[in-house]
Amino acid sequence: MKRLSILSFLLLLLTGLPVVAQTVSQCRRYDAFFLEAICERAKGNSDATFDLLRRCVEIDSTKSEAYFYLAQYYGALKQKEQALACIEKAAALEPMNTTYQETLANTYINQRQFDKAAQVLEQLYDRHRDRDDVLGLLIELYEEQHDYESAIATLSKLEMIEGKSERLSYAKSNFYTELGDKKAAIAEMKRLADQYPNDQNYRGLYANTLFVNGQKKKALEIYHDILRIEPENRNALMALLAYEKDEGDLDAAAALTEQVLLSKNITSQDRVLLMRQEIGKSEQEGGDSTRVLYLFHRMLEQPQMDADVAILCATYMHLKNMPNDSISQVLEQVLRVAPDNAAARLQLVSYAWQAEDMPRIITLCKDARQYNPDEMAFYYYQGIAYYKQEKLDEALNAFQNGIGVITQESDPDIVSDFYAVMGDIMHQKGLDQEAFAAYDSCLQWKDDNYGCLNNYAYYLSEKEIQLEKAEQMSFRAIKAEPKNATFLDTYAWILFKQKRYAEAKIYIDQTLQCDSDTSAVLLEHAGDIYYFVGERDKALEYWQQALVLADRTPQAADDRRQILTRKIKLKKYLKE
Repeated sequence: MKRLSILSFLLLLLTGLPVVAQTVSQCRRYDAFFLEAICERAKGNSDATFDLLRRCVEIDSTKSEAYFYLAQYYGALKQKEQALACIEKAAALEPMNTTYQETLANTYINQRQFDKAAQVLEQLYDRHRDRDDVLGLLIELYEEQHDYESAIATLSKLEMIEGKSERLSYAKSNFYTELGDKKAAIAEMKRLADQYPNDQNYRGLYANTLFVNGQKKKALEIYHDILRIEPENRNALMALLAYEKDEGDLDAAAALTEQVLLSKNITSQDRVLLMRQEIGKSEQEGGDSTRVLYLFHRMLEQPQMDADVAILCATYMHLKNMPNDSISQVLEQVLRVAPDNAAARLQLVSYAWQAEDMPRIITLCKDARQYNPDEMAFYYYQGIAYYKQEKLDEALNAFQNGIGVITQESDPDIVSDFYAVMGDIMHQKGLDQEAFAAYDSCLQWKDDNYGCLNNYAYYLSEKEIQLEKAEQMSFRAIKAEPKNATFLDTYAWILFKQKRYAEAKIYIDQTLQCDSDTSAVLLEHAGDIYYFVGERDKALEYWQQALVLADRTPQAADDRRQILTRKIKLKKYLKE
């Protein structure tokens, strides 16, 4: 019998060997395919990874990791059902795997299957009682499903971890209110207030709950008692203000509004919100700004922690078309609190520009470069201000410093003007090649900068180089602005330099018709052109008019007067 039993056992063992060998082979094949899938994934070969992972689950459907990764690829392909099926399979195969369970819960949430997500998270929390983040997510899910009883139960679990707090008690009270259980809602906030009897903010929250649940008289008594103890308690002040507004007691609401706005405990956001309400009310009642400006004035008399109120005040004053100097005083207050406020400083620069106060612009921009070193506009305005004061070196320095902050995101119009003015300055300094390079940069940023096109073309014609290029640029300018006398004069002068005198006369005549304040240079050009079309008496007349204007113009160069004098005396054109 013993010998028979041994033989039977050996026979059974030998019969099972093919199954064991098949399982080992299956595992090896699975591992090989999965390893190759992970390698292809690391290389970024999504298609190959996807195919290998599907082969893995065909080989062995009891391994979870292939399903987990497949879920991600199905998700990327927007195949939600297949993605969900794969992550469900992975989570079922390894129910203790936290990553799988969290991914499954998130997948349910994304597909708005909140009840299933809650079940997964509840199971996850049962295994990990320290996961307060799971409880927080559960509360959100229960609130989304209006399952306020489960939300309250979850908040109680969270209280066991974190302890009683304003946030948790307030949330529980709100859920009780949603359930219609006013008594429980009030009791919840009373327990919090009783736990911290010296904290008036908790008493205020208790009063809020009383108020919301119909016990207004008791709530008002608590608000007034809080203010007796803490006259500037924010919550009590805001609650009473809301109450007076709802009751329609305008005088009481107005008095409380001022008290709230001047309270030290009110946040800047509160003040801005209340002032927006006051502005809206004022506009609805006819737009009288007296009270609004009074309230702003009272607030701005107090020490300011930030610039929000002053910015709102300046914006309101601008909308009410108040004088620039009045708005400037408020903007100056903004900069005292927030010297890096570029918008306020730029507005001050704008007002100084309108007043043609170049020294003020220079000062503002110098200060700005300390606080806003990357703001290109300040370099631009500082350079322009120096340029208008004929301080060419200082202007050029400002522009060159500004080039360093230009990026691909910079405003093309401003960058273009940067280079255009730099070109004008360099030309005045006799740096023609540098000027032409600046003009080229200008046109790269904005090829229709017509002022640059005109100046570039004129200076090329003066040097009598690249006249064809100059003529093309000038023609673009007059096509854009056909009544611009400066542009017309430039085009006429380029035609003159090209010895196209008849055409030049057509355009110089248009120039004279369009120019209401004819300059000496323009009249001299007219004389030169008329000389070469054979109308020499008319040419002499224009030269004489040009000399009269030159004599009246202090900045006219002496050599210009001398040349005109010689032309008139000799009655002939003289090439300079």
